[in-house]
Amino acid sequence: MVTLYGIKNCDTIKKARNWLNEHGIDYRFHDYRADGIDAETIEQWLLHVDWEILLNRRGTTWRKLEPEVQAATNRDNVVALLLEYPAMIKRPVLDIDNVISVGFKSEYYENIFNSLSACNSKSKS
Repeated sequence: MVTLYGIKNCDTIKKARNWLNEHGIDYRFHDYRADGIDAETIEQWLLHVDWEILLNRRGTTWRKLEPEVQAATNRDNVVALLLEYPAMIKRPVLDIDNVISVGFKSEYYENIFNSLSACNSKSKS
């Protein structure tokens, strides 16, 4: 199962969705602004990716935080921060059967899905 997490009006999400559609990849889109996000999902992602990769420090939401909050952010409190400000989750988060990838570049997605195809071909042999 492929799930793409993000915010529907995000340009990077639009690029990722277009890429998936153009390559005929069946996926479910989860808009965490509209559909929400829970601590369990974020914790699951953090088993696969470092919290500093998941946290988007380049966005306006992060830049508007008080400097003290920014300085105090760490692995122990990042889940609560991302729940409060889901726009600070770097986009997109791609979940392919609990294999988590963060960010989008067409070459990156090519590698991910080519690797999956190669693994699926080997397992069918």
